[in-house]
Amino acid sequence: MNLQLNKTYLIISVLLFIAEVLIATFFKYGFIRYTFGDYLVVILLYCFFKSFIEISSFKLAISVLVLAFTIEFLQLINVLETLGFQDNYLAKLILGSTFHLSDLVAYTLGIITVLIVEYKLQTHG
Repeated sequence: MNLQLNKTYLIISVLLFIAEVLIATFFKYGFIRYTFGDYLVVILLYCFFKSFIEISSFKLAISVLVLAFTIEFLQLINVLETLGFQDNYLAKLILGSTFHLSDLVAYTLGIITVLIVEYKLQTHG
């Protein structure tokens, strides 16, 4: 694992971040906001880390999935309330505030998408 700037992944990260901001701004409820946003966020995290760290795609994808699952399960135990951040908008935005099984599915599908794309790029790229 080496530190190295990858401009392609950085650009994708920025574009995905913009998409997430637009989703948060214009879609207050529904599938796009809750499910598709969660699907994209793991892809965003993967691309962001891949922008700076040279690591196997599989290891990074699994690490991002574990991080997303950990954050989701922290919501199940009300970690924001435990830490006194239940009224902090930024903490609620980053960590979320409500556990949903569907979020775990969205994260998993996002990581599966990453692995499929990476595999296709490596074998046909």
